Amino acid sequence: MDLFITGIGSGLGKALAEEGLRRGYRVFALSRHLPENLKGKVVFRTCDLRDLETVYQAVVDLLRGLSALDLVILNAGILGRFGDMREVPLRVFKEVMDVNVWANKLILDALMNLGIRVKVLIGISSGAGHNCNRGWSAYSISKAALNCLLKLYSREMEETHVIALAPGLVLTPMLEEVMKQDEVRFPSVRRIKESPKRTPEEAAKVIFDTIPKLLEFESGSFVDLRKI
Repeated sequence: MDLFITGIGSGLGKALAEEGLRRGYRVFALSRHLPENLKGKVVFRTCDLRDLETVYQAVVDLLRGLSALDLVILNAGILGRFGDMREVPLRVFKEVMDVNVWANKLILDALMNLGIRVKVLIGISSGAGHNCNRGWSAYSISKAALNCLLKLYSREMEETHVIALAPGLVLTPMLEEVMKQDEVRFPSVRRIKESPKRTPEEAAKVIFDTIPKLLEFESGSFVDLRKI
């Protein structure tokens, strides 16, 4: 079984790569950093998804020669700056969109042009793309766009089951940054602090365990892990 995953440097991506290895997958990974404990265990290529001009070729170099992938997880993403819309410069929106949306377009284009058959493709999305709570600004917009991007590709990747998956609250560096924000000004921060959360390792296990259930949803669907 072959798994391709992006963003394994820390947090959920690292845990997903580790869980994939435990379940017998051969793991191909694209990320800025390779954690020490994964060195020699995954087929790895360094790539900064903010540098869009390098993304397509990095995928080609990493996956050239493969005819099929059992699972693809588009995990890499950034928060950008938390704050009100008018406070966040357009350059921050552009950087977040580049990583969270346009890099994934380049990755999907490369997979299709290489002729790699993908059985299941999961894009790590977020409830932020639906809720649009105050403060989430660029991140919310990017995840809403990612959901749409994946639905559009599901119409073209007819042999692939595509799901935009919100994994719920996971104790990653990104979520820790959110919880530092002003909970009076941004009410969702308080709700996050008071809500149950999973460790990245717990979330990774649940995601892999849930894949059979995800196949019951129409390809291209947005699925919130907390609601199934």
